[in-house]
Amino acid sequence: MIWDTIANFPAQQLLAFMAGALVLNFAPGQDVFFASACGIQSGPRAGALAGFGVGLGVICHVVMATIGLGALVAAHPEALVAIKFAGAGYLLWLAYKSWTAGEIDPTARAASSTWNIIRRGALSNLLNPKPVLFLLAFLPQFTRPEFGPIWQQILGLGLMFTVSGTLVTMGYGVVAGYAGQVIGKRLGIVNRIAAVMFAALALRLVTK
Repeated sequence: MIWDTIANFPAQQLLAFMAGALVLNFAPGQDVFFASACGIQSGPRAGALAGFGVGLGVICHVVMATIGLGALVAAHPEALVAIKFAGAGYLLWLAYKSWTAGEIDPTARAASSTWNIIRRGALSNLLNPKPVLFLLAFLPQFTRPEFGPIWQQILGLGLMFTVSGTLVTMGYGVVAGYAGQVIGKRLGIVNRIAAVMFAALALRLVTK
């Protein structure tokens, strides 16, 4: 049903959408830096899982935009501020945990809980109000009444955007994970780098 609606889009319209989506996906933002920090701290697997978790968070934002909750949240600045500071607090907590973790045990990388990493990625995205505003501004630009129900168009385009973005973010996380292995594990330097990245994300979230 949804993909039948998307199939009504002219090829050039879909190409323009995907080109714009990929440019935005490759531009480093909070999601990319979060997955990269997880990769640096816990290896390529963790970076990929964090990117996957981020993608789950984006799906929630897409669904919210589709059913109108995103517009409702965006219309209440106090809700956006509350979400923003909750997200910053969560990132600062991750920074503290990373900074105080000490040296990295090589077995700790493999032992990291898959669900825990995915959950952290999803929370980092869900506690960022910016995707709500972004999706409400970006997706409707490519919808047309003649292509079918608008909600189906927004949901379909949003899912396409999410898939491409998730793959890109996972890729960043994997690359960062290998970079973390090259940096080394002595003196907890990898944890300290990850802590600085998490803290910088928190600062960026509340100042922009």
